[in-house]
Amino acid sequence: MSMLSAGKPDTGVAPIVLKAEPLPFTPKEFYVASVVDERARRKTMAHIIPAPTPGIPTSTTAVPVDLQGGGFKSVQNFISKGLRRNESLRPVVIRLKECQVTEAPAEKGRVEGRAVVAMVFELQSDGETIPLTEYKGGIKYNRPASQLDAVEPALRQSLTGALSFFNTWIEKEAKSNPRLAKSIKVFFNDYEAASAADTVFYSPVRPLNWDDFVGSPSKPSKYAAAIFPSFSYEGRTEVVDGILHLYLDMKVYMLQSSSWVRPGSKDGYSLNHEQKHFDLAKLVAERFKQKITPDILTVADYNSIIQYHYIESFREMNQLQEQYDAETQHGLNQAAQEKWNKKIAEELNKL
Repeated sequence: MSMLSAGKPDTGVAPIVLKAEPLPFTPKEFYVASVVDERARRKTMAHIIPAPTPGIPTSTTAVPVDLQGGGFKSVQNFISKGLRRNESLRPVVIRLKECQVTEAPAEKGRVEGRAVVAMVFELQSDGETIPLTEYKGGIKYNRPASQLDAVEPALRQSLTGALSFFNTWIEKEAKSNPRLAKSIKVFFNDYEAASAADTVFYSPVRPLNWDDFVGSPSKPSKYAAAIFPSFSYEGRTEVVDGILHLYLDMKVYMLQSSSWVRPGSKDGYSLNHEQKHFDLAKLVAERFKQKITPDILTVADYNSIIQYHYIESFREMNQLQEQYDAETQHGLNQAAQEKWNKKIAEELNKL
């Protein structure tokens, strides 16, 4: 049965009737949320050599022909009827980059044709669009000059090939590709390795001692000692059965070369004051961990969300350190120091 409609226009070739029918596979990992037309050439989808007409010289020039009902609308209809829409699956956007049939004269009065389809596939996730993969392929055919029926099947098979490619790709990648993860789990680990060069990592069983303070004041100071504590994190991910596992190693540390103590000031009271600075860094790191839950993260943008909360927590740490020194007068106010000792211990025990 011919896929060209009756009643040929002036070009000698009728609009192509693209046959829409269920495709030979059922998606289990995605549904097509939308199709976007991003073709460079949108006027027509084909350039076809007309069939010979008795009494008229055979044409060797391809003429522009579109799909019946409009080229892009026909492709949209082909996809929507070919793939069942199951909105419990992942929503995918298809960007149609190319969809074209071109013909040229061949030997012995025949016609060579080529159907080309190019698509970009993207995932819609948490309000974000995530690039997934791209496809470009097609079919070549060789037909008698008098038979135009080869045109529509070539275009249909090319479209089917693009969609079949993506279905195979996403089924293979679904359980291991981070971009396709359906949810996130967060796992924290407190880094308590042996001290590295110039660094002492926080450990509740290894309090500070004066040997950790090896630096010198960068400028004249009236204080007995100073400490440079901070915290950071390192992350890695893996996908387990379609779930993104996010592993974060928390590092609370002090830099020895930036921390110092004056000779004659190495007493237990002063060391406790500096230890509490270190404890405050640990306290803020624990609060940071409390913030980073799957509820606030998205698969599409978890990294920038974590970075934002880290920066906010870093500011909190600096503010707390300044408040602590101001209220204790850098440890000179013993009553205030005792109040902070108790407050910090209680907060750490809670967390």
